[in-house]
Amino acid sequence: MSETYHNYVDGEWVESETGETFENRNPADRSDVIGEFQQSSEADAEAAVEAAAAATDEWANTPGPERGAILREASKNLEARKDELTETLVREEGKARPEAAGEVQRAIDIFSYYGAKASDIGGDVKSSSSQDTTLYTKNEPIGVAGLITPWNYPIAIPAWKIAPALATGTTIAFKPASLAPNVARKLVECLDEAGLPDGALNFVTGPGSSVGATLSTHEEVDAVSFTGSSAVGETVGDQANETGKRVQLEMGGKNPVVVMDSADVDEAVDIAASGAFGVTGQACTACSRAIVHEDLYDEFVEGVVEAAESIDIGPGLDGADMGPHVSESELDGTLEYIDIGSNEGATLETGGEEVDAGDGFFVSPAVFSDVEPDMRIAQEEIFGPVLSVIPVSSYDEALEVSNGVRYGLSASIVTQDLSEAHNFVEDSESGVVKVNEKTTGLELHVPFGGMKDSSSETYREQGDAGLDFYTLSKTVYLNY
Repeated sequence: MSETYHNYVDGEWVESETGETFENRNPADRSDVIGEFQQSSEADAEAAVEAAAAATDEWANTPGPERGAILREASKNLEARKDELTETLVREEGKARPEAAGEVQRAIDIFSYYGAKASDIGGDVKSSSSQDTTLYTKNEPIGVAGLITPWNYPIAIPAWKIAPALATGTTIAFKPASLAPNVARKLVECLDEAGLPDGALNFVTGPGSSVGATLSTHEEVDAVSFTGSSAVGETVGDQANETGKRVQLEMGGKNPVVVMDSADVDEAVDIAASGAFGVTGQACTACSRAIVHEDLYDEFVEGVVEAAESIDIGPGLDGADMGPHVSESELDGTLEYIDIGSNEGATLETGGEEVDAGDGFFVSPAVFSDVEPDMRIAQEEIFGPVLSVIPVSSYDEALEVSNGVRYGLSASIVTQDLSEAHNFVEDSESGVVKVNEKTTGLELHVPFGGMKDSSSETYREQGDAGLDFYTLSKTVYLNY
């Protein structure tokens, strides 16, 4: 019989007031039940928010170095449990083991980083135009943050929201994705064991319609940070804006790799394929469009097809290169887009078929050629291992195609032409721009966020920018 896990509210592990639970299963082996989690209600979410609100004074008045020490201790706790957390992540989300281990290490590093940054949070001293006056700014925590996180990076994304919030003295009500709540629960355990005060962090599982909506609208919540689909993000943003909250939304992407005629084809294939098929294409920064100069087009298609066909598909716990989709609905969505692409007239060069690799949601990575920029497979986020290869004849045409979507999260160009590289950095309508690198992969100490429908374009995450969202600046004039 599977274990039942609880919410974490005001320093206690508690059952939902509904008395109901939902089941979480391994997407690579549907017979493997990971556990039962609380099917929480609006009342449970309210309790989490109220606990966070009650803890604001204590946590805000805790000195920054002391807050930082707790975060660093949490990092050590995560490090001690790295193998366990990696296996948990593989088992509930489906990632290949090296991908999961990298994500867990990212969470470890994030808590270590913000543990150090907590000692620097203060303000700036400025020169006053008056004599006998000290002029300075003072950064204060915003209050209570409602955090809503996705299933595709179920420990890294919670980490890069939770760590800067706690570093600033902000308290938290946190809802993880229902498809991957267990590794997030273990993250909360590590923070609890590090000595976090009761109420500073509260964890509630359950539906977005009840838990998520409450975090977005509750009068005691001062800021809402959401990562997920554009459709849900728009709803969260509308709810939060109606009640005057600070809002941070990071949403979808339709990320291109532009391959110019000066590129090394083998390098371009590796960059595009790793960005498109890594983590089963289930990343907001995944490459889903390869925009390739016509002089290299045929050679590139041949290379990327070979790369796709070389990927070993199967359960991550068995050492496969690419794991399953996280759910049946995600698999069905990818298969539907395979049909859409074929019906639109694109050529399916390889893949796009269900794979019998156990009792799970496996699909072979797909490559489409002869793709037109206005086709749905070239415009809409698929969130699966599907790469559309689009031919172009010039840099200007490549740029037009690259920017010709509603999203603007990550973009890359592969070129040996310095002018093209610099121009693309300036011209790309994306929050993350890379040269001769894959669209996925982020440094934790620099800002991350998108443009257009990929983001609310308000506050960035990670680095110093990650702290800004959770603080208010007060300007002080001290005349002595």
